[in-house]
Amino acid sequence: MKLVDCEPRHAPEILAIFNEAILTSTSLYDYKPRTPAMMDTWFAAKWSGNFPVIGFESEKGELMGFASYGSFRAWPAYKYTVEHSVYVATPFRRKGVGRKLLEEIIQAAVRQNYHTMIGGIDATNTPSIRLHETLGFEKCASIKQAGFKFGRWLDLELYQLILPTPESPVDG
Repeated sequence: MKLVDCEPRHAPEILAIFNEAILTSTSLYDYKPRTPAMMDTWFAAKWSGNFPVIGFESEKGELMGFASYGSFRAWPAYKYTVEHSVYVATPFRRKGVGRKLLEEIIQAAVRQNYHTMIGGIDATNTPSIRLHETLGFEKCASIKQAGFKFGRWLDLELYQLILPTPESPVDG
């Protein structure tokens, strides 16, 4: 397993991972599969915000999963808070890939001097909740019936991890 900075060449594999999550799970509160053009926009937003997109490749060069983060909310006082996501391709689930991705994205946030990481997790996604809790995330909110998918209401739980950075936060 090799850690990589994801690039446009990874876009088709990231797209496939996103679309599988959209079509088969409540990991992503979206209805329609994403398109290659949407991936171009997604990558552009990550780069313009200086947000990492990291992944692990298998020995065969397959993207096993990826993680990233972005702005939590648009107002300036939230500048030290990011919302992250971690997705693992189906064949590589339950093999420690998600944990390694989450560990790496936490370290990236520390290097970039963020203070709080937020993860929005569907209340029924027990594996993701357990993973986050094992790495120190704590449940900080539950938004009942935040989404509607597959003919039912979905509850969104927010988990947060407080980081030791930045050493000297500033207003403005």
